[in-house]
Amino acid sequence: MATTHTTNIDHTNWHAAVTELADNLGSLFADRATTFDLDGTFVQQNYDDMKSAKFFSAAIPTEIGGGGLSYSELCGLCRQLAQYCGSTALAFAMHSHPVALNIFKFHKGDEKAKATLTKIAANELIIAGTGANDWLSSNGTATAIEGGIIVNAHKRFVSGCPGAQVLVSSVHHETSDGNEVIHFSIPFSTEGIRVQNNWNTLGMRATGSNDVILENVFIPNEAIAARRPAGVWHPLWDTVLPIAMPIIVSAYMGMAEAAMDIAIATAQGKEELTGLVGTMNNQMVIASMATNEMVRMNNNFQFTPSPNNSEAILARKTIATTAIKEAVDTAANIVGGAGFFKGHALERIIRDVRAMHFHPLPEHKQTQISGRLLLGLDLV
Repeated sequence: MATTHTTNIDHTNWHAAVTELADNLGSLFADRATTFDLDGTFVQQNYDDMKSAKFFSAAIPTEIGGGGLSYSELCGLCRQLAQYCGSTALAFAMHSHPVALNIFKFHKGDEKAKATLTKIAANELIIAGTGANDWLSSNGTATAIEGGIIVNAHKRFVSGCPGAQVLVSSVHHETSDGNEVIHFSIPFSTEGIRVQNNWNTLGMRATGSNDVILENVFIPNEAIAARRPAGVWHPLWDTVLPIAMPIIVSAYMGMAEAAMDIAIATAQGKEELTGLVGTMNNQMVIASMATNEMVRMNNNFQFTPSPNNSEAILARKTIATTAIKEAVDTAANIVGGAGFFKGHALERIIRDVRAMHFHPLPEHKQTQISGRLLLGLDLV
């Protein structure tokens, strides 16, 4: 396995050089990707390199210590990294979207978000979260005590948790006034938090998306970010979805672009493959249009949250998911049997893009939400 990247980085000119820097690091990530995938081990070396390069504060405004990337540039960075290692890009995306949520709040004048972002930038803190798996109702139990709550919960799909310092999650809380969900963020070093080493999957094998156990964990009131009714649509999602989903989808789009490059290189001089190459191109055009439209709709944090906007984001996520998987499958047909062997970059991509289905929302749930909105019903 390649050694950790130690090249000195001039952070004073970081913003201008970030694309070249991502390519330089990406070449290392590509060299390591097969080993991480075959072993099912977390991409810790890649995280170390990105931390040294200050990628985890890339989009935080420069006036509070970050790299100053726009939202669209952040999505582009995820897309670029994914062309080298899908697991690295996805884990990075799962860190980036809660950071981006705080950037949105910062632009709205939220002082708590400003303090959070300043701390992340100063220490290059890395976040791992559980939002998608918890969705509307969350899981676990919360007991109110003086100064905060005590949480017991079993959280799954916590991508990037082996390399993270901060856990962002939520918990179900039963009260006499009705059930609620409490959102919070706490250090992974908090007493009672245990990270399981149980991530063993078909694809995205190096994201370290282990289960996390919270056993009698004290969450102080100051660590509580939001409270909302359980089991119903809440305006919180109208802010989260247009921020989180374009970043995540951008990572999968980058994987599809890598698959297309592999296929085109294979098809050179083989005229019998021109039809398949053209089909793949059409599929990629659809995927790119849907992905780019999602990023555009965010409008660099200037979007207006609404159920209509959320539905439009989710519909485009479904369109992108279908087109990306179809394009990668076509690439596999072009490459042929060689791309079916373990260790081949395309074989890994074929497996990795299957994980896209599980991000909010799977198609069968998205179409229900779209249909309900169009018929004037509550979203859920």
